[in-house]
Amino acid sequence: MTMPAEIEPDQHFRVRRARTADVRHIRGLLDGYAARRILLSKETVTLYEDIQEFWVAETGAGDGSGTVIGCGALHVMWEDLAEVRTLAVGTEWRGHGVGHALLSRLLRVAEELGVARVFCLTFEVDFFARHGFERVEGTPVDTDVYAQLLRSADEGVAEFLDLDRVKPNTLGNVRMLRRLGTTSQNDRAGSRQAN
Repeated sequence: MTMPAEIEPDQHFRVRRARTADVRHIRGLLDGYAARRILLSKETVTLYEDIQEFWVAETGAGDGSGTVIGCGALHVMWEDLAEVRTLAVGTEWRGHGVGHALLSRLLRVAEELGVARVFCLTFEVDFFARHGFERVEGTPVDTDVYAQLLRSADEGVAEFLDLDRVKPNTLGNVRMLRRLGTTSQNDRAGSRQAN
């Protein structure tokens, strides 16, 4: 089921599923954050391979003719666990609700997929805390799931597992988790505005 683009209340942007033509814009957003070591860079081929996980915020009518001003992805890791990845907003659009709108959409998608917990690795602790995420220590999965996840070639899964080979890239990031079904004040306010 494809969710339609929705205009955000009192905003001049829409959130919609990403398309392959958006990868160059996602690349631009990602490069700005990667240069400051806030997000890990990704190969362009990986962005294309993962495009079905991405949502973008764009100015205009939501038909692809506007400017992409933010992006975010939801990557399912296990039956009850997904990760918010590559959540980035253009510098001039920070503080205008773009990140909130993207994260809210990703959390709705996670709920639709039946995911019970959403993980992130972030420097933006206050932002994610306002959306119901809490700091976690260690890897919040049992040993059987951990053993299965070790088989993944995905670098994000390696980050989630806190494997030594990715630690130099993730130093200083905070591991956070949100249990779905628990709504943050920001998400409740956004739902009331949308109705």
